[in-house]
Amino acid sequence: MTTLPDLVGEVAGCHRCAELVQSRHTTVPGQFPAGARLLLVGEAPGADEDARGEPFVGRSGRLLDSILAGAGLDRAQVAVANVVKCRPPANRTPRASEVAACRPFLQRQVVLADPDLVVCLGGTATQWFFGRTARLTTLRGKVHAVAGRHLMATYHPSAALRFGPRGEPMRALQEDLVVAAAWLASDAHP
Repeated sequence: MTTLPDLVGEVAGCHRCAELVQSRHTTVPGQFPAGARLLLVGEAPGADEDARGEPFVGRSGRLLDSILAGAGLDRAQVAVANVVKCRPPANRTPRASEVAACRPFLQRQVVLADPDLVVCLGGTATQWFFGRTARLTTLRGKVHAVAGRHLMATYHPSAALRFGPRGEPMRALQEDLVVAAAWLASDAHP
């Protein structure tokens, strides 16, 4: 049976998307601390992540760490991954073919990590889990049961940075991660 460490090697050896393989420095398979009950899923690595091979280590990652701490969540105990494991050139949105090529990796990561809650950060991750017509703005703010998983959708930290500290994405991201922390702390869920 495949393990999370096995998938790191598979992701590193992936050559399914020629353009991404040519432009990447490294793959970014994600981080999965043992026993993590929360999995955050973003869109794709950025330049800092591509350089280090770790998810959410740039400006968005620093903001995410701060918001997680404010919600009472320790980043070291949170699993973090992206829909696409390679940085798209110029940080463009991943193409449907790239999302499809990486789909098996994230599917297996979710099954192997088996988190209690998955939080989708941004539209790409939200559509990956909820379907192509899903809209983050209508789904955010509460936990949904979908295909045997508990899911939340919220804004990506990069949107919070773009709209500034008083913008709707920042407020919503902060509120949603507080809801996620409270849900994880509650005995009311399965």
